[in-house]
Amino acid sequence: MTTANLFAGLPAAPQSDETTDVLAQAPHGRVERIVSTGQASPPGFWYDQPFDEWVVLLSGSAGLHLHGEPAPRRLGPGDHLTIPARLRHRVEWTSPDEATVWLAVHLRPADQPSTASESPS
Repeated sequence: MTTANLFAGLPAAPQSDETTDVLAQAPHGRVERIVSTGQASPPGFWYDQPFDEWVVLLSGSAGLHLHGEPAPRRLGPGDHLTIPARLRHRVEWTSPDEATVWLAVHLRPADQPSTASESPS
């Protein structure tokens, strides 16, 4: 068993891509650390996942747009929400000036098998 720190290894400057580290995984769920440095979802792209996702912003800031809402929600440190399965959503922006660190918990229903092709946000 190893002790780790969620803020270790953060980039000092903006990166071309976000980084995602799987911190824990089980048959019905996964915990990820996602680090964004100015990234956003591609234009017109919406995540549409077959499982619930609980997400908390640990540092930085982001705009998260949930389908059907008139504008993105502005998230800051400590803000969290559960995105229900199949609710389309997208990241409109993340801070380019500091690392935006997300903790994402993907919760798969017990009766739903996992597939290698799924790509959680």
